Amino acid sequence: MPSPAPTASYRPLVEINLAMIFIGTSGVLGRFVPLAPIEAVWWRAIIALGLLGAFCWWKGYTFRLRGWKRTGMVLLAGLLMAGHWVTYFYALQLSSVAIGMLSIFTFPAMTTLLEPLLLRKPFEPRHLLLAALVVAGVYFLAPSFSLEDGATLGLLFGLLSAFIYSLRNILLKTQVNAVQGSVLMFYQVVVTGIALLPILSYGSLGPRPEAWPYLIGLGVFTTAIGHTLFLGSFRHFSVSTASLLACVQPVYGILLGVVFFREIPGPSSLLGGALILLAVVVEARKTVGAKPTKG
Repeated sequence: MPSPAPTASYRPLVEINLAMIFIGTSGVLGRFVPLAPIEAVWWRAIIALGLLGAFCWWKGYTFRLRGWKRTGMVLLAGLLMAGHWVTYFYALQLSSVAIGMLSIFTFPAMTTLLEPLLLRKPFEPRHLLLAALVVAGVYFLAPSFSLEDGATLGLLFGLLSAFIYSLRNILLKTQVNAVQGSVLMFYQVVVTGIALLPILSYGSLGPRPEAWPYLIGLGVFTTAIGHTLFLGSFRHFSVSTASLLACVQPVYGILLGVVFFREIPGPSSLLGGALILLAVVVEARKTVGAKPTKG
């Protein structure tokens, strides 16, 4: 009689895919929200703050972080998250949903190099090879190498956003077993709102009516639901494995871009996306049936 363990191991994969579907809405919403990136990120954080705060209170989660070291790490993660969101929105608005989303998915390659160094774990050759596939996929996204090209500037902002995101994920991996994921996200959006407020004060504090559907979508689906689910996946996988599995997100995001805005990726973008998906499929097959990673 077959063992039920491999079947049970599909649940974390299902959960991380749900997270990527929700986070994948960021491409469409962030690309077309009629606001400057910093203003859009600030309102996204404020909307998510209200929802996450209410949810944590309703579930009875403690907001206490216990210790200055943990508090400092969570606050630093919030600053990194703010930087990640702002640079990501610039990447989307300077290029397209396809280039903006796929360029950010160099973060698995960065994670496979940074995680062993920062968390003192051994390098896994499989992760390095799969990360190389992701980098090759991103190479095919760049239509040119001129800094005067908006798409290339978008790609560069996406690469910077990916690096910041990788650091944030590794930092929170050390805290996710001690602090509930929704509470971690609550503190990140609090820090984001406070950090961007001085810059935002030079502009308008009132979005136009047509911006609200995009902002509510970003605050609720992308941030409160999607990122909380993704943080929860760190309980089951290493940051490198979760990052590689998360590379399926651009597929969901690009499909949303095709359906709602008829942004059809070109052959080069499709080839890059195929290489990235290949890395995801290989890692997913290796992960199913494996013992969950707790460290």
